[in-house]
Amino acid sequence: MNCTSCNQGTLQPAYLDALFPCQTCNHCGGNLVFLSDYLRWVNSEPSAPVVSDIEVAATETEKAMLCPQTKTLMLKYRISHKLEHKLDLSPAINAIWLDKGEWELLKQEGLAFELNAIFTDSWQKKIRQAKTQETLEGLYDKTFGEHYPAIKAFKAQLDTFDNKAEVIAYLLADDPYKI
Repeated sequence: MNCTSCNQGTLQPAYLDALFPCQTCNHCGGNLVFLSDYLRWVNSEPSAPVVSDIEVAATETEKAMLCPQTKTLMLKYRISHKLEHKLDLSPAINAIWLDKGEWELLKQEGLAFELNAIFTDSWQKKIRQAKTQETLEGLYDKTFGEHYPAIKAFKAQLDTFDNKAEVIAYLLADDPYKI
């Protein structure tokens, strides 16, 4: 099979970290991993996490990728809200494309045993929610400036009040003592 990531190499049978079979590009170093091979490894391993403390510089395929086997478009999935990296999934053959260094990145982030979960709606929803929270946090920080920590603390306190609506009405009134 030809590599559809770099369009220069061919995919050769290999083992990813000597753990499970994959197809590795002899030019760019990317890996095509069948989910069945990955899941077989996950199910046979003890639950001890595979972690790497080595600093990695994973490459990222920015363009849309074609599945090397079916030539259909692969879908991109965010790994986490902290990382911009995306994994490419071929739903047609249940295979994942890992750019060079992405497996090491997954291990570094403690996600080596979560590969299958990354492609679920719930995982992607959590990422979107975290990114939205991050964006709003930045917006509020910019809008409220140095007062933001005090506003957050007051809101946390206000949320514990039984009469929250009345307190808000009091605060919004130009003159709460005027009838």
